[in-house]
Amino acid sequence: MKIKLPALFIFIITLTFTACSKNGSPDITGTMVKNGSALKVAPTFFPLVPGAVTPEGWIRDWAKDGAGGITGHLDEYSPTFGEAWKGYGFKARGATANGGGWPLEQCSYWLDGAIRLGYILQDSALIKKASTRLDTVVAGVLRGGETFVYWLPKKALIDSTQGWVEFNSWAHSHMGRALVAYYQASGKEKVLQALTKVYRNYSLPKLIEHFSAVSGSVNIDPMMDTYLMTGDPAILKNILSFGNTKTYQTLSDHWNAGKLQPGHNVIYYENIRVPALLYLFTGKREDLSATLNALNWAESTNLLPVGVTSGEEFHAGIGATRNIETCDVSAAINTFNRLLQITGEEKYSDKIETIFFNAAPAPVARDFSTMCYYQSMNRYSNRLPGEEPGSPGKECFKFTKLGHPVLCCVANNCRIIPNYIMNMWMGTADHGLAATLYGPCKVKVKILEHITTEITCQTNYPFDETIRMSVKPSQAAEFPIYLHMPKWCLNPVIKVNEEILKIEKQSNGYVRLFRKWNENDLIELSLPMTARIVYGNETPYPQISYFDHYHKMAKDTTINNPYACVYYGPLLFSLPIPDLDPDHEVEGAKFNYALDVKPEEVSKMIVVERKGMPSHWDWSPDSPVKLTVNALEFDWQPTENSVLPAKPVEKGKPVKIQLIPYGATKFRVTMFPVTAASYHK
Repeated sequence: MKIKLPALFIFIITLTFTACSKNGSPDITGTMVKNGSALKVAPTFFPLVPGAVTPEGWIRDWAKDGAGGITGHLDEYSPTFGEAWKGYGFKARGATANGGGWPLEQCSYWLDGAIRLGYILQDSALIKKASTRLDTVVAGVLRGGETFVYWLPKKALIDSTQGWVEFNSWAHSHMGRALVAYYQASGKEKVLQALTKVYRNYSLPKLIEHFSAVSGSVNIDPMMDTYLMTGDPAILKNILSFGNTKTYQTLSDHWNAGKLQPGHNVIYYENIRVPALLYLFTGKREDLSATLNALNWAESTNLLPVGVTSGEEFHAGIGATRNIETCDVSAAINTFNRLLQITGEEKYSDKIETIFFNAAPAPVARDFSTMCYYQSMNRYSNRLPGEEPGSPGKECFKFTKLGHPVLCCVANNCRIIPNYIMNMWMGTADHGLAATLYGPCKVKVKILEHITTEITCQTNYPFDETIRMSVKPSQAAEFPIYLHMPKWCLNPVIKVNEEILKIEKQSNGYVRLFRKWNENDLIELSLPMTARIVYGNETPYPQISYFDHYHKMAKDTTINNPYACVYYGPLLFSLPIPDLDPDHEVEGAKFNYALDVKPEEVSKMIVVERKGMPSHWDWSPDSPVKLTVNALEFDWQPTENSVLPAKPVEKGKPVKIQLIPYGATKFRVTMFPVTAASYHK
């Protein structure tokens, strides 16, 4: 779809900078008009700025715990976060003598998450902590720095003879994202000036089609955002030049042909969105399809039940003790947010919710004081799984303030909560708002020239089925509100002011409500949840050299163990193994059960128990929703190299077991053995 109306861009910038205006941002609503014809494809949804959406209820509890825990204090725990980006060398793992290297990557992850969360919560201490560091980068660029790594010459990012050049360029992209968020939230013109100066003179490096080395090509995210905020033709030229390179064209052809190989999962999630972002500027379907084919390739062979592909740190197949690096959780959410904006398809909303409600809380302590590098679907004890992946090495399952001496995960974790909250609502090209991700929140934006709208979502979703949205425009006005319809929900009900509406989904899975909205109009969305069981089989590790020195299981090409997982709405459920703390389970707890629920009798054989939310939500095992299911207790002792039975269980003692949400557990069984009577291929 070609964009013809510059008014679209006036609308985008109005939405984007409403939150800035209260901070004294100048009126820049016309700056994108000159840029209207540059995009060949209009995104379906447009992201709002940090602070336009504020969390309520249980999500606010969790966000504030993050700000009071790891996110708010990382700079106190390690010089990597205390000293990086200040323009001098210091001692830290992976730091170069000139202040480059690993700490730039890790610290920029943290600053990006911290500045977003600070403005979302209006946490003045967190805003000051993050903005002081970001102001240093901005000042360095405006004083003469050629890149965000302002104290080093440009060749430190582009000359392959320079040490750590790839990581410097990769870190540069993440600092760019932090600065985009900082500008959009604060409206400080100097920040935009620094972004513009850098990206009008920055050529995107080549995108390598295998996922083994980081690439500065992921600077396309903040480069694109900077272009959309300025319309600077030099930035546009840099983006289009990248798409015309032979290297990129070859990569696109190979990905479209399904020619991909297992690689580093974080790099995978970062890199695959690059063609989709380029698609907005080229209009070539093969650019978008390159991303989608790469996504389908990995998910078909590595997708774990929490919605993220395995990565140890390379793709690791499907298995009960295959791991997910915490960086993968953040990177996956970011990529799916971008795909949601571009396509508007509900499946990306579903993917983000699955990840956020399940994979996001698992590797973090309930008080947000410690975390771990890896999570797995089945964590039987502090000894099983026991053999850590070779990268990053020992104690990567252990919960500590830093997660592991390799500090990428603890920093990237700080992005997860704000990147969900920010994208719970998005703008639309027809001057409307889209409820893209659900949970308790409030959104306040200027949607038309003189009209501001506030929508409050009262809900305990996903622990409850009902979402009540109170719509409060500053004056009566016609505009659309789009509602995400989760694919798992078979019989949703929408009421507006108590009147039940006929649901007519658009092709993208959203429902469009267009009407004149008055103050205190009420939308009530009911999303009835039912239990469902998903069956599968474990697969072998990819037979690549990365796993040559792994445990015995990595060499077993016959792995095909059956398993079953239980979902209720967007929540994945697990058998909790009680814990003393995140590193120690209660000794002697039973977990030797096979799921014994026939597919045709799920509604009869799974009992749902509900109760009210606690006064403060911290992913306690005492969950508001629990499931009681039929199982067989059988003789089973999993080992490092045999984590599930090879065949369905024939005999055992019938019992009932109680399951809680995966995110509320630290030790658990999630991919269950199955009985012969219930197994459904």
